Amino acid sequence: MTDHRFDTLQVHAGSRPDPATGARQTPIYQSTGYVFRDADHAAALFNLQEVGFIYSRLTNPTVAVLQDRIAALEGGAGAVCCSSGHAAQIMALFPLMGPGRNIVVSTRLYGGTVTQFSQTIRRFGWSAKFVDFDDLDAVRDAIDDDTRAVFGEAIANPGGWIMDVRAIADVADAAGVPLIIDNTTATPYLVRPIEHGATLVVHSTTKYLTGNGTVTGGCVVDSGGFDWAANDKFPSLSQPEPAYHGTVFAETFGPMAFTFHGIAIGLRDLGMTMNPQAAHYTLLGIETLSLRMDRHVRNAETIAAWLEGHPAVKAVTYAGLPSSPYKVLADKVCPKGAGALFTFALKDGYDACVRFIDNVKLFSHVANLGDTRSLCIHSASTTHRQLQAEQQIAAGAAPDVVRLSIGIEDADDLIADLDQALAKAAGAMAAE
Repeated sequence: MTDHRFDTLQVHAGSRPDPATGARQTPIYQSTGYVFRDADHAAALFNLQEVGFIYSRLTNPTVAVLQDRIAALEGGAGAVCCSSGHAAQIMALFPLMGPGRNIVVSTRLYGGTVTQFSQTIRRFGWSAKFVDFDDLDAVRDAIDDDTRAVFGEAIANPGGWIMDVRAIADVADAAGVPLIIDNTTATPYLVRPIEHGATLVVHSTTKYLTGNGTVTGGCVVDSGGFDWAANDKFPSLSQPEPAYHGTVFAETFGPMAFTFHGIAIGLRDLGMTMNPQAAHYTLLGIETLSLRMDRHVRNAETIAAWLEGHPAVKAVTYAGLPSSPYKVLADKVCPKGAGALFTFALKDGYDACVRFIDNVKLFSHVANLGDTRSLCIHSASTTHRQLQAEQQIAAGAAPDVVRLSIGIEDADDLIADLDQALAKAAGAMAAE
């Protein structure tokens, strides 16, 4: 169905009427195992000679529809869904890395990702180099013989900064390593990183793709365009795999090599499986993705402009504002809009931010984003609390900053809520 347009793909890609019942909506296949036709059929599945369903840690019919749909929306060759966005990041790195290898990553990342890359992956013998991705020379200089990937966010969380995906992709290509883009905040409706040169795209499907704050999930999409056998950097894909009688994934599966490896090795051994009910909820959410994103963006543009003129506000980071240093890049990378996630800084600092958070009524104070509901959080005391002060500032989560995820409610109602909360925060500061 890849010849159809986005609005059609988000409803139909990967799905068809259930052959057993004729059900038009994709069923929740709540089953762990699947009956083989005979012994030869089972052997062919386990030898990767035939595509089908074996066990739901690996493959599930409901999850398979979601994988096909996200791959179609991103313009990828294939996709693997898993249990969370963090799981997707490990799944993306797993075939590429080894002890002593490193990744070059943007300083502007979600706080949990900073921790995963700066701390947790060290237990695997991997490491990360954090670089300002606005400085292309710094990115080039950071890549060395042990670098196996470059990683960044298309629209960075929390500040909503725009990444020049094409420019970074060119740097990664010149070094012979894949570019991995976290497209959670942008969604494929606003940015399709593969069209800008990305090799792999990861998502926390928990956010905008599902859109209703009900289930967690993740996805890795492969462009199918990277030559894993061009050098000896990626032996998991270019060398014989002992567990499958010496199968060479790059040779056997071509553009689908990374996807097959993600299922046959990654899900088999790491077990970061998405459950079928989560896949079902995400499929339902994706059906309205473009409609929601248009409203998210329109509301964000209105609210960011209002905040920029508020006397209590020191700065607003929204890339869709004419005053933003990222406006020109935003118009190029995401012409449909700069997303709905951004931050604003309060002149009265940390304490004012806390008082603001404590006084919102329509906005929800939660550690999530991409919901239909408008959300807010003080990142320095929550999502980025584990980082050092300089890391917080580099990530856009300084102590005087509040993150907003703008929902699809009426913009005037959202502004009224922000106004009263800002007034109470300022009033409390004045009383002191």
